[in-house]
Amino acid sequence: MPPAEDVAWLRVDVALPAAARSAAAQLCHRLGFGARRTSEVALAVTEAATNLQRHAGDGSLLLRLVRTPDEAALEFLALDSGPGMSDVAYSLRDGASSAGTLGVGLGTIGRLADSFGIHSLPGRGTVLTARFWPDRERGPHRPEPLVAGLTRPISGETVCGDAWAARPVDSSDEGPGSVLVMMCDGLGHGPLAARAGELAVEAFRTTAAAEPDEVLRVLHGALRGGRGAAVGVARLDLATRRVRFCGAGNISAYVIGEGRRRSLGSAPGIVGHQLPRLRVFEEAVAGVDGTLVLHSDGLTSRWEPGDFPGLFAMAPLTVAGQIFNQAGVRRDDGGVVVARVP
Repeated sequence: MPPAEDVAWLRVDVALPAAARSAAAQLCHRLGFGARRTSEVALAVTEAATNLQRHAGDGSLLLRLVRTPDEAALEFLALDSGPGMSDVAYSLRDGASSAGTLGVGLGTIGRLADSFGIHSLPGRGTVLTARFWPDRERGPHRPEPLVAGLTRPISGETVCGDAWAARPVDSSDEGPGSVLVMMCDGLGHGPLAARAGELAVEAFRTTAAAEPDEVLRVLHGALRGGRGAAVGVARLDLATRRVRFCGAGNISAYVIGEGRRRSLGSAPGIVGHQLPRLRVFEEAVAGVDGTLVLHSDGLTSRWEPGDFPGLFAMAPLTVAGQIFNQAGVRRDDGGVVVARVP
């Protein structure tokens, strides 16, 4: 699945449920959803927004589109800073409520969505993710994307200088091949930073370069004359479970496996202005929790896999959402992309 099109970040306030429902209905109409499916999506989004309003100390809801070559879906993430759930399984049961309501919200969302994920840290916050395709009969049979990410602009801005992208390379009928993943942080914030991110994504998608250092050199040429960016590019070989990474600027890259985190280095420099001597780092990806995480400096690097019990067994979108939820900072654009090794 290609990168999602971020449409709207909505903050928690008294108008959130109504605003979220209206935005979801408009997006469904834009995607050509039928009336019944539109109503189902609007109900699920309203339930998520209402939960945020009632229970969250602070939080936000992201509505966005995701596209394949053949069709499109609506996706949402609900992020909050607490109080979290001590027993997620209990909270998913119909009738379970801590606010004296009917307690059907989370169960309703799970039944209506084609893909659903939830991860909660008591006292620290919850992430809920859901995806809705226009045809519910086909939805459960679509494979979960191996790569997912999200970006959020600095408070007060409507555009984001952080951008991510992913594309397959060397795939064939005989094997899964490899996946190239990019995280870009346009310098500063606002429209010029956002333009740098757009140019990086366009160049990444169109170049035939397939190795991380080669891709960085292509992006260096594409970003000349503009704001410039910090960029990290990783190639994840799905058959051998190895990752090669090359970065310039302040992009954090980690391989998660067997409960540990291993860092992949990025050289000082600015893609588009001053490209350093590039070095490619390689690591094996071990364990059933094998995951690649790239993020900008809009997220603090002071997190460890052990901070998120059970998270790395979940879908990449839920993983990305909870890392962003716990490590994101409001004083900068933020972006994270997660790739799962099956």
